[in-house]
Amino acid sequence: MPIYTPPLRDMQFVMHEVLKVTDEYQAMPRHADVDVDTINAIIEEGGKFASEVIFPLNISGDEEGCSLDRETHEVSTPKGFRQAYAKYVEGGWAALSCDPEFGGQGLPFAVNQCVYEMLNSANQAWTMYPGLSHGAYEAMHAHGTDEQKKLYLPKLVSGEWTGTMCLTEPHCGTDLGLLRTRAEPQADGSYKLTGNKIFISAGEHDLTENIVHLVLARLPDAPQGSKGISLFAVPKFNVGKDGSIGSRNGIYCGGLEHKMGIHGNATAQIVLDGAVGSLVGQPNKGLAAMFVMMNAARLGVGNQSLGLTEVAFQNALAYAKDRIQMRSLSGVKAKDQPADPIIVHPDVRKMLLTAKAYAEGGRALAIFCTLLLDKELHHPDEKVRKDSAELVALLTPIVKAFITDNGHIATNACMQVFGGHGYIAEWGMEQFVRDNRINMIYEGTNTIQSLDLLGRKVLGNNGATLKKFGKLVAQLVEEEGVNEKMAEFINPVAVLGEQMTKFTTELGFKGFQNADEVGAAAVDYLRVAGHLVFGYFWARMAQVALREIAAAESEKRPVDPFYQAKLQTARFYFAKLFPETAMLMRTARSGAKVLMDTQEALA
Repeated sequence: MPIYTPPLRDMQFVMHEVLKVTDEYQAMPRHADVDVDTINAIIEEGGKFASEVIFPLNISGDEEGCSLDRETHEVSTPKGFRQAYAKYVEGGWAALSCDPEFGGQGLPFAVNQCVYEMLNSANQAWTMYPGLSHGAYEAMHAHGTDEQKKLYLPKLVSGEWTGTMCLTEPHCGTDLGLLRTRAEPQADGSYKLTGNKIFISAGEHDLTENIVHLVLARLPDAPQGSKGISLFAVPKFNVGKDGSIGSRNGIYCGGLEHKMGIHGNATAQIVLDGAVGSLVGQPNKGLAAMFVMMNAARLGVGNQSLGLTEVAFQNALAYAKDRIQMRSLSGVKAKDQPADPIIVHPDVRKMLLTAKAYAEGGRALAIFCTLLLDKELHHPDEKVRKDSAELVALLTPIVKAFITDNGHIATNACMQVFGGHGYIAEWGMEQFVRDNRINMIYEGTNTIQSLDLLGRKVLGNNGATLKKFGKLVAQLVEEEGVNEKMAEFINPVAVLGEQMTKFTTELGFKGFQNADEVGAAAVDYLRVAGHLVFGYFWARMAQVALREIAAAESEKRPVDPFYQAKLQTARFYFAKLFPETAMLMRTARSGAKVLMDTQEALA
C-alpha cells in the first residue's frame, strides 16, 4: 500500500527561509498579523487531514469510481468521500483564504497553496470537488452582483455548496468561441439556458445539497466568436432571495465520462434544458469574467501535479531502499543480503532525484506565485500590485505546463523504480501516472499554455514582463556572482538569462514574418523558460542552504542534514536536468518548415 508524509519541513523552508513570507506580509495590512507559528500550525493540521482522512480513500476511490442514476440524474461518489468532505467543511478548510466579509478566514494564498498541495498528494480526485469551488468563489467575488454575492458566496466559502466551471462543449475543445449554449432573457431579469457541456469536473455529486454552476453561453444578439460569450450562475436547485433552496433547476448530469484516471471525481456531461440562471458581469464579457476562475484553475492544476510528484517520489524512495536486486557495480554494499538495495544503482538514483528536484523546484515556484497573488490583491503600493500581477500572469502558464509535464516525467520515473510491481494496481504507482495525465490536458492543453506564454505574455509586450523576471535573476547574480561556492548554481542561470534575450528576440522576428514559427517553437520555449525559473529558485535555495551550513560549521554545531540534502539535489538539478535547455533552444530554432511542409508525410 502507498505511503504519504506531508513535506512540512520543505514547505517551511521555502516560506520562511527562502521567500520570508511573513516579512512580506508585514507590508500588507490584511495579513500583517500572520506569523510563522500560525502558518506552521495550519499546514501541520492540513497535513494531518490530507494524510489521515483522504489519503486512505485514494485507491478505493479509484477502484470504485462514481456512479450515475440515469432516472434521477444523481451521482454517487465513492465510499467515504462524503464523510471526508463533511470533516473538511467542519474543519473550516474551505474558508482558509476567503474574504472574511463572506465568512472566510482571510489567510494568505500561500497557506492555502501548501494545504492544497498536500490534499492533491493524498487524493487528487477528491480534492477537485472543493478545488473547483474555490475557483467559482474567485470569479463570483470579482464579478458577481451584490445580490449574487449575498446568495452564493457564504455557502461557497463555508463549503456547504460547491461550484463548477461549465465551459466547453463536444465540438469546442479550447476554442470557446465556437460554443452554442443559448441564454434567453426573461421578463423578471433572469435567463433560461439551453445547451450541452462536457468534461465538467465535479459536475454532479452527493457531497453537498446544492451546486453552483458557472456557465458560458450566448445571448440572442451576441456577436460571433469569443466576443459574444456571457457568464451565468446556474444553481442545481433554485435559490430564493432569502437563500433558501427551492425547486430543482433544469440543469442535470446526462452522463459520466469513462476516463483514464481521477475515477473518484465525477467528470460530467451537463445538460441545460431551460435552466434558470443570472448574468455574472457584463453581457458578452463572460470570458473575461471566467478567466478569473480559469487562471486560478491553471495554478491549481500545476499544484495537482506537484502533489502527485511528491507522493510518487516518497513511495519510490521507500521502495528503492527496501527492494534488493543485483549487486552494485562498484562492489557489494549489503554484505548480509543476497543482493543490494536498488537505491545503490546510479540510474535508480537519477529517477528518484529527478522527481525530488521537480517536486522541490515546483513547490518553490508555486508558493512564490501565491505570494505574488497576495501582493497583487493586498499590497498598499500600487506599483507593487501591478508588478506582482504582471509576474504572476507570466508565470501562470509555466506553473500549469512545466509542472504538469514534469509531473508526467516524475510519476513515470517513480513507477519505473518499482519495475513490474509499478505496473500493478496494488502498489498505487500506476494510479499516480494515470491521475497526473489529465493535468497536461485540461484548463488549456500545455501547447495552449506555451502559445499563451510566448505569443501573448512575452512577445505581446515585447518581452517587458520577461525582463522583470530577468531583473530578479540579475539581482541574485549580483549578490552571489563572486561567491565561489555559489558558482555552480549561479553561472548556469546567469548564462541562460543572457541567452533568453537573444533567443526570444530571434523567435519574435521569425514569428513576425510567419506566425507558424511561434507555434513551432512555443512548447520548447516554455520548457526553456521553465528551467530558467526553476534554476533561479534552485539557486536561491542553494544560497540559503550554504549559508546555514556555514553558520553551523562556524559555531561548531552539527550541520542539519536537510541543508546538505538540498545542496545535493540542487547539484543534481543543474548537472542532469537544467542542460536540457541547450537541446530545446536548438529544436526551437529548427523552425516551422519541417512541421508544415509535410503534405506527403501526413497525407
